Parts: sequence; C-alpha cells; structure tokens
Amino acid sequence: MKRTISISLAVLAAVCLFRASQLLNTAHAQNGRGPVIHGVNPESLPDNPNAPETNRGARVGDSLTTGGTGVVTPAITYHGGPLIGTPTIYLIWYGNWNQANGSDTPAGQQIVRDFANTIGGSPYFLLNTSYNAGGMVITGAVVFGGEATDTGSQGTRLRDSSVLAVVNNAISSGKLPYDQSGVYFVLTSSNISEQSGFCTRYCGWHTDGSATAGHVRYSFVGNANRCLSACAAQTTSPNGNAGVDGMISVIAHELEEATTDPDLNAWYDSGGSENADKCAWTFGHAQYQVGDGGRGPPLSI
Repeated sequence: MKRTISISLAVLAAVCLFRASQLLNTAHAQNGRGPVIHGVNPESLPDNPNAPETNRGARVGDSLTTGGTGVVTPAITYHGGPLIGTPTIYLIWYGNWNQANGSDTPAGQQIVRDFANTIGGSPYFLLNTSYNAGGMVITGAVVFGGEATDTGSQGTRLRDSSVLAVVNNAISSGKLPYDQSGVYFVLTSSNISEQSGFCTRYCGWHTDGSATAGHVRYSFVGNANRCLSACAAQTTSPNGNAGVDGMISVIAHELEEATTDPDLNAWYDSGGSENADKCAWTFGHAQYQVGDGGRGPPLSI
C-alpha cells in the first residue's frame, strides 16, 4: 500500500541557522562555481562561542528544531538566470539498495518514490511560486519522471565528477530521458562515500553541468544512515527509516534550490545562500497528508 508522506512544513521567514550558513562557504561566482551544498546538521558540530544563537533546541533523537517568524537577512535577490517552471524528478539509485541494514532497502526506495510522486502542488513546494522572475513562472507542480539503477559504475568512493558521470551514463544508455526541465538525483546507499565531504561538510548538493546529451541539472544526496548525527534531524523517524527520512529532507531542499537557482545564477543572497539554505535545519509546525498508508518524514528547507 502506498504510504503517506506527512510533511512538517518549514517556514521560509524563520530564525535561520547562521552556523549552518557558515558551514556552506558557497560563494556565488557566476562562472566556475562548484556545487551548492546542504550543510550538515550544526548540532552535530562543537558549539562555536562566536556564532549567533540558532535556536536549535534538542539534539538529534529528540524533538524537531522549530523556527520562528521574522525577517531573514541578507535578502535573497534575483540575478537574471533561468528558473525551472515545473521540474521533473529523476532518481538514480547508486550502490547497493538491497541490504539487510533496515535502511538501504526496497521499502526505503518506496518512501522516496512516494515523496517524488506527491511533493508537487503541496503547500511546502508552493512556497517556491513566490520566486517568479524574468518572465518565468514557477508553477509549484513537480513531475516524477522515472528512475534508474547503477550498482557501482564509479566505485564506492565518488568524486564530484563521478556524480556527473553517473547521470551521463543513465541518460546516454537510455535508462533515463534527456530532459531540460529535469533534476537528476544520484541517491547513494550508505556504503558509498563522496570524497568532497559527504557527512562532514554536507548532506547533499546540486549543480549544473554538461552531459553528452546537453546541459543538465543534477544533485547528489547520500543515505543519511551513514551519518545520522550529521544528516538527520532525529533518529526516531516517521517511517521507521531514519536514514531515508533524513535523505528526503535533503532531496526536498535540493529540489527547490534546483528549481529557483538551477544554473547557480538566479536566486541567492549576498553570502551565496539559496532559498532553502536560509532556514536549513529549521522546521515548522504545520503538517498535511499526501498519498495514503503511513506517515512520512518532516522536511527542512
């Protein structure tokens, strides 16, 4: 039976995590800029006595972090780049998703599929319709375009360039179509590392690049089961799979940033933070039900 994704809405106008912003270090250079990352949970790091208070609340395993309404500075502004009106999600399952660890499992994959099928038109994703600009309209809809499997063509120790190679292979082989409105998510099982900093610097990232078929927008998100204290908001999760539930929060983060800043030259602030970075790891109270069956993970933007 198809499970319900019960989403805890994050509030865009919230008291955001300045320590998380300090982790990002993703200055926006219009040329030659690397992937924009979703930093690790700041509560997994030692406190910085010189950093502003972040209202983080309980640590991993306890209650979710709650944001308050307010003005988030610096302001996010539009820089003239393209937007994706209606993004199409493509999933690439990388590694071994048939393990006996309770997380890298077919049931875990189904949680992600349910999310991909239901995030479009949700109150959460409709927040992005406020970023229409340059004659382009973000509809708030999302399409799930399909999935592919790569059991390890690039090995178990990925580099950023390996992630693009995985996307390119999926398109070139015909497993997935080439789609200019697509966002290709490389979702790695917990035995896969990403050497530029998965679990230490970030939990996921998005960028754009050139595949054989043409210009692509793509994202890396690893199973948070590899590092729950760094990449999950809580260890007791709605679907009983803390790694995948944490992963979905990061997928949601990267999806909305890939929609509002797909080529890293559209919506961001003077410090390089995109819309989802502004309140990363801050959650709101409101919930709504999509699909049917069970409960789903909270999302942070």
